[in-house]
Amino acid sequence: MRFLPATHPVIGAQYESDARKLLDALRERLAKFGLALNESKTRLIEFGRYAADRREKADLRRPETFNFLGFTHYCGTTRRGKFMVKRKTQATRMVRKLKELRVEMRKRWHAKVPEQHAWLSQVLRGHYRYYGLIFNARSLNQFYQAVKRMWFVALKRRSQKSKMNWKKFERLLTVLPLPKPTIHQPWYGAAA
Repeated sequence: MRFLPATHPVIGAQYESDARKLLDALRERLAKFGLALNESKTRLIEFGRYAADRREKADLRRPETFNFLGFTHYCGTTRRGKFMVKRKTQATRMVRKLKELRVEMRKRWHAKVPEQHAWLSQVLRGHYRYYGLIFNARSLNQFYQAVKRMWFVALKRRSQKSKMNWKKFERLLTVLPLPKPTIHQPWYGAAA
């Protein structure tokens, strides 16, 4: 029996009974073609408007989360107390991206500072464009701060006689500022 290829669908159902029927039907359908679900990656979770109340009554922690398209989706509420699915950057994705940036920065170690700045600005703008969702400002700011620290370390280690310190680096950032985190999702589309 072969396993389903690396696709990660997320299927929602209003009732638990419907979700169980759907899962059974999906298993049967895949079995007709000699395929199977990867059971270690397949799960039913309680998620939605009433999940937090039900789990609290059962003396369980907050509702489960799930990762999809680089975001961790979790149950939350607006300031007025209405239910809302909130998203934040998936932690493993951010760590992986920062490691890739560190390797690439090492390759660009001795490039001219304006070239490094242009490249880092492009990376940050692309990150903000994809991950710039409402309620994700904290993750965006963490990414910005990490990139800023990495650039400082890279400039400091360019030579053994480097005199780079935070004061000089802050002056450099006034001349060549890195783009600040921005939210690109309009609020009126967030609740949809």
